[in-house]
Amino acid sequence: MARARLNSGDCSQDDFPKAKINKKSIKNIGKLLTYLRPYRLKFFFGFLFLVLSSLSLLALPALMGSMVDAAQGEQTLAVIPSDMKTIGVVTFCILAFQSFISFFRIRLFVEVAERTLADIRKDTYFNLITLPMDFFANRRVGELNSRLSSDLSQIQDTMTTTFAEMIRQGILLIGGICFLFIVSIKLTMLNLAILPVVVVVAAFFGRFIRNLSRKAQDKLAESNTIVQETLQGISNVKAFVNEAYEAKRYANSLQSVVNLALKGASYRGLFASFILFCIFGAVVAVIWYGASLIATGELTVGSLTTYIISSLFVAGSMGSFPELYATVQKTVGATERVVEILEEKREDVSIVAEDNQVKEHIAGQLRFEHVGFSYPSRKEVPVLQDISFDLDAGEKVAIVGPSGTGKSTLASLILRFYDPTAGQIYFDERPALSFKLTDIRNQVAIVPQDVLLFGGSIKENIAYGKLGASDEEIIEAASKANAHHFIEAFPEGYDTMVGERGVKLSGGQRQRIAIARALLKDPAILILDEATSSLDSESERLVQQALESLMKGRTSIIIAHRLSTIREADKIIVIDAGRVVECGTHNELLLNENGLYRYLCGLQQEQKVV
Repeated sequence: MARARLNSGDCSQDDFPKAKINKKSIKNIGKLLTYLRPYRLKFFFGFLFLVLSSLSLLALPALMGSMVDAAQGEQTLAVIPSDMKTIGVVTFCILAFQSFISFFRIRLFVEVAERTLADIRKDTYFNLITLPMDFFANRRVGELNSRLSSDLSQIQDTMTTTFAEMIRQGILLIGGICFLFIVSIKLTMLNLAILPVVVVVAAFFGRFIRNLSRKAQDKLAESNTIVQETLQGISNVKAFVNEAYEAKRYANSLQSVVNLALKGASYRGLFASFILFCIFGAVVAVIWYGASLIATGELTVGSLTTYIISSLFVAGSMGSFPELYATVQKTVGATERVVEILEEKREDVSIVAEDNQVKEHIAGQLRFEHVGFSYPSRKEVPVLQDISFDLDAGEKVAIVGPSGTGKSTLASLILRFYDPTAGQIYFDERPALSFKLTDIRNQVAIVPQDVLLFGGSIKENIAYGKLGASDEEIIEAASKANAHHFIEAFPEGYDTMVGERGVKLSGGQRQRIAIARALLKDPAILILDEATSSLDSESERLVQQALESLMKGRTSIIIAHRLSTIREADKIIVIDAGRVVECGTHNELLLNENGLYRYLCGLQQEQKVV
């Protein structure tokens, strides 16, 4: 069912999980409410206007009733004259006052909520992008995006509307009940006798109907999934002549939707009939009993009018609370997920760009000393074991081995996406942990196999390696990366939009953009992680030329499957099952008849012959 709903794109309010309101949830809400502090004065005035607006609204039933009595020559309000004109003028003055302060109430509450939510969004986003890689390894992007969009929107709706509405309805409910008791205790007791029955039946029916509606939505989502799957696999449908089967499957699914909808309609009809009977029955009972009280002189016509209008206020307030409470429950659930991000321990990165500038330069010397590593989510599975090797500044080193042996994990450790679980990594003979995290990442660049480009222009993607770079620097980097020629061939040149994840460019073009980005960064240490493995021969040649330019004068670590690309490396490190099993130059390793490197070279030679 969940998959069907996701496929259909349906995102109703029912999709927001509800949470219990307890001490922990109140504590979480309290943490978000601290963001109100800079705007507490505006919030106070908004709250004051809200109270005044609600209280002024409560005066209307009494004025309406006194106007009816004034028409009959009776005095029911001692605070103002009893003539109809005066009461009418006072009523319109109160309405004008109520409208005036309602404008400021809404304006202030929305401003406070929007500014507060903007602050929460900024902190949540910043905390999110500065969390360690392990956090993202265990969560889906869609889930995290939901926290920034749906969850915060739910909180926003509560702060701008629900919170104020709960206070307003609470004042109207309490004030209205007080008016009812003041006007007539007997009529109020009559209403209270009917109320419990209505509430219990309404709660039972309401829940039952909501469940039916949810099932109908799920069934409809399933039918939409059938359409989606059929259209995606239309070639298979036609090849197997299964049009009749798919049509029948879709018709059966729609019939289930219709059956559930009709069942829901029957129960909704019963529920609506019951509620209408209760509401109008209560009104008839109040007027009937009120008329008898008027006949005996215990009540005036104006007082009965006041009572009926106040009853409508009370009924409206009571009817709104279940929905408001459900909204608050959803907000509590959203708050828990947002607070979870805000409380996660983030990396040592500042939100101020100047604080992230290089403080200590790295020459490029790198050493692994008995390094072991296991991913935090799989601590019992060692990925690297007792890895030791060293690289001199400016040296070109290749790391090879079968798939799944931990080669790319080495790159993650150098960038300090993760820290070793055993041993130490040294930069320029200093422990990696003694450097500021941003100093290491500012001076290490990686060109991966699967290049991710942002959805902006080519110019923006290259400039990501050095924010604020001049056009001349960008063009120079692109020229060295063998990218300038194909960029200039586009009608819009460097302003060409690359599309989501760079889909408008070929694999070789994306690689050369990534190389240009790395050139602009001018790193001390360069990591090439399978940078040419997925390219055709011509693209590989152009990218390899660009890589030669990129590797000049800097420590280069080449992670590769294609051994032909690493023959000229100063040193080749062979890893198997998370351990270093061989180390030497290409020619030295080929001399070892039982060596893994020689075996891998032999396999690739056989594949070329085939």
